[in-house]
Amino acid sequence: MSERAEPTDLRLLPAALACWVATGLALDRPAVPVLLAAGLVAVGAAVVLPAGAMSARWRVFPRRQARAVAASVTLTLVAAAVALASAGTQLYVRGQGSLDDLVRQRAVVEVVGMVTAEVVPQSTAWGVRTGGAPGTASRFRTVLAVEQVTGRGGTSQVAAALAVVGGPPWRDVAYGSRVAVTGRLAAVEGHEAVGALTATAVVVRDPPGATDRVVAALRRGLLVASDHLPVDARGLVPGMVLGDTSRVPPDLALAMRDAGLLHLTAVSGGHFAIVLLAVVGLATAVRAPRGVRAVTAGLATGALVLLVHPQPSVVRAAVMGAIGVLGMLLGRRSRAVPALAAAVVVLLIVDPWLARSIGFALSVGATGAIVLLAPAWARAWGRVLPRWIAVALAVPAAAQTACAPLVVLIDPAVPVYAVPANLLVAPAVAPATLLGLAAALTAGWAPGVAELLAKAAGAATWWISAVARVGADLPGARLDWPGGPRGSLALVAAAVLAVATWRTVTRSRPGIQE
Repeated sequence: MSERAEPTDLRLLPAALACWVATGLALDRPAVPVLLAAGLVAVGAAVVLPAGAMSARWRVFPRRQARAVAASVTLTLVAAAVALASAGTQLYVRGQGSLDDLVRQRAVVEVVGMVTAEVVPQSTAWGVRTGGAPGTASRFRTVLAVEQVTGRGGTSQVAAALAVVGGPPWRDVAYGSRVAVTGRLAAVEGHEAVGALTATAVVVRDPPGATDRVVAALRRGLLVASDHLPVDARGLVPGMVLGDTSRVPPDLALAMRDAGLLHLTAVSGGHFAIVLLAVVGLATAVRAPRGVRAVTAGLATGALVLLVHPQPSVVRAAVMGAIGVLGMLLGRRSRAVPALAAAVVVLLIVDPWLARSIGFALSVGATGAIVLLAPAWARAWGRVLPRWIAVALAVPAAAQTACAPLVVLIDPAVPVYAVPANLLVAPAVAPATLLGLAAALTAGWAPGVAELLAKAAGAATWWISAVARVGADLPGARLDWPGGPRGSLALVAAAVLAVATWRTVTRSRPGIQE
């Protein structure tokens, strides 16, 4: 007799989907209509709950069913109303001042603001350096939180973000610096930034604060500790710990892309899950009380967010990593799924522009697949494979299945060997991440120890780079696929067909029937 899967609690799922759709549609609209829509949805929520109670009293529907439906619809409408109100408010705030008009006019301006993203080579796209040796880039990109803009004869105070591209002077601009930048504005689509600025000059007005200086020293310490490693490890160690891909050789980055391993050098929920599991494991080993374990895990999450910089993508990854760890610790997807849905609602309320972020969709898709699909697949495959192999295969297969239809929207190809490649490198990912993190933390006061830790992390990344290079060289490693929505839908259909075929085959074989 097969084990029965615990029913999954999907009650928060409609609220998460409603928030996603509502905020996605709101971002193209003026602030006032969005705020009006939020009010109308809130009124609808106020009407639905009493209506459900009345229908239960009049026995139009069974009492329990009527109340449950009314509560679910009310919760969905309340979540959507709050998300719309947040989106409308943020649209209104960032629309103040003259920045929007200046973007539409493609004006030459001077802006003053804070650097809120690491300055990286512009040739790095989706983690892949497209040309030039590490350290030789002549164009750089970052994000600026703008406080003031001067252009077309006027100056105004604003609160918005600009994507900035600039030349060699940006090489030495540190994260957290307050700068004055001159350049030409342009529109940008699908981004939380109001627009893009092609910079012609930059002046640092204020250096980073104390916290940013400490973080910069830790990041710089890891780079120094890993500086003498072989070229692949020299790039992968800071890439896997900090998401800093500036030293990853271009040919290795392309090999990791073709082998389906590129996500290892982007700060993701996996990074946070590894660190949180290690911290919770250590706290459990010393018999720390549950409250202490929770506080320690929270502090570790906050410290890692600061280390890799608290950008929206990093905060998103931290939340998704925490949800993944919660699901693993609870061992019950019935609780992990509501937690994931709640996290989606909260993140969209805080940052509505995530509704159009491919990175956000990838994080949610991968996390959802791991807690929804992977346990069922592991049970099914465990009937013909050893249990540990079934689990090891199910996790990357589920994540890859969920993310592939989204990835083809930006890269019209399928890495054929992604699942076996991820399975092969899995034993090396946690050691590389944790040893590299330890090297960063010890570099400032014990550089010799940091170098040893970096060498150990480099040994783990050697295996990852070897798998990437071999996998990328195999025949048919990168399968060209139609781009856009058509290609995405085709991959969904292929995945559904594959799952249906598996279920048909397993049900036809008595030894592996459910």
